[in-house]
Amino acid sequence: MVNLSRFLFTVLGIMFRHPVTGATIIPILSNGEIVLIRRGDSGQWGLPGGIIDWGEQVATTAERELWEETGLALVTSPRLIGVYSQRDRDPRLHSISILVAAEVTGTLQANDHSEVLDVKAFSQDTLPFSGLAHDHNRQLQDFLAGKITLA
Repeated sequence: MVNLSRFLFTVLGIMFRHPVTGATIIPILSNGEIVLIRRGDSGQWGLPGGIIDWGEQVATTAERELWEETGLALVTSPRLIGVYSQRDRDPRLHSISILVAAEVTGTLQANDHSEVLDVKAFSQDTLPFSGLAHDHNRQLQDFLAGKITLA
């Protein structure tokens, strides 16, 4: 019992003293529209993404989260847009977001209704930049400007 307690204490210490790493994806439809999700926790629009599972590659996380949150599949391999690590980028915890973009295909539908309220495609002119979740405004702006960012 003492070893289990020590193990749990160590794991919790690591979890709460180190940032959580996740993958965020900019899904691009063949017509150039960008797909966003309406988050269940805040009601805000944002990019699909989530925490990288133990042993999982970033590209695999992006593909899994894309399907779970939007019902879409990758057409092209994800390409790196940036890494975002500011402490205040996510109000819930310190997280590092690895941002990728990829062409996608399929029918828009949330497969994880506990996290996603809606899925919608936006032209670049109609993206709802004000009030996006986390730092997704900056992430989209960097992508549209053609930047590769380490922040």
